[in-house]
Amino acid sequence: MYKPWDWLRASRTGAELLATLQYLETQRDAFASQGANHFSPVLGEGDVSGSPTGTHLGPPPSALDGPCWRCWVYPRDPTTSEARYCSTCHAILEDALRLRVVAAQCIVVWGFVNQLPYAARTTVPLRDTYFVARYTHDEQHFLVMLRHRDLQPWLQELVLYHGDNLKGLLQVCPTTGGRDTHMGELLCRMAYNEARFPCDRLRIRFFAAPYYVFDPHVYERMGILTFEVAEFMRMLDMAVVFRSLLKPEEQKILRDLLNQSDPNAEQFYWGRFLGSLNNQARDMLNAWKIRQWSKPQIDLLYELTDYVGFYQTD
Repeated sequence: MYKPWDWLRASRTGAELLATLQYLETQRDAFASQGANHFSPVLGEGDVSGSPTGTHLGPPPSALDGPCWRCWVYPRDPTTSEARYCSTCHAILEDALRLRVVAAQCIVVWGFVNQLPYAARTTVPLRDTYFVARYTHDEQHFLVMLRHRDLQPWLQELVLYHGDNLKGLLQVCPTTGGRDTHMGELLCRMAYNEARFPCDRLRIRFFAAPYYVFDPHVYERMGILTFEVAEFMRMLDMAVVFRSLLKPEEQKILRDLLNQSDPNAEQFYWGRFLGSLNNQARDMLNAWKIRQWSKPQIDLLYELTDYVGFYQTD
């Protein structure tokens, strides 16, 4: 029977993953209120009378009947005529439609650490955290979803609260729309790659796009994938400064200049571009020596601007 991790692996999109996490959170609360003698089938534990899914298997596929079209384990909902899904999958898919906009603004963090962070523990109310949803797999693994702009303050809180005591790997990945990449497959691949580094410090693996997860070695060699937590937070701070000192149209012009294939044209337009900037922006670009950066480093900086805010300048 399905356990929580199986339900998460069945998620095709970020919206389905978020709906599943919220569903599991609801079932876990119901389980706690019912007492230790009652078990929730969605958690894969025994049987509960009147449960939405039940614990018996669905019928084998045939021309006239079959199991749920999504999980392929439980029977279709008997309370709905011509039902295609079991009651649990139906509830998840219904909630996923409502959560599509929220899920598109979220990222997934899969953590493999020596101890659970304070906010990831189920004893801490979800409203007191930066998380939209969370799941605790065991004493060393957790999964959370949070909005893009909450990544930096959450990491700051994490380092401030735990300091050097927290060690392991946090893998950060944006959600998928489900057209090209299966969200459940991403989770399995991240879990598979979690033990590639020794648990001697806290590291961040930042996947700028979902497909990075399936071929991490390429981006590892470029130096734009795995960072120590202090280094990654410095990069986020740089993205804040970059976004604050350069207007959106200036950021676009700068990227076009840095991707210019003709060195002579780049040199000509670079001087004109610097002349159009204020002193703060000009000093920032000169201090960073951004023209010497590799293309993957430049792309990473622009990706990180979607994860940070900005401050007002005169």
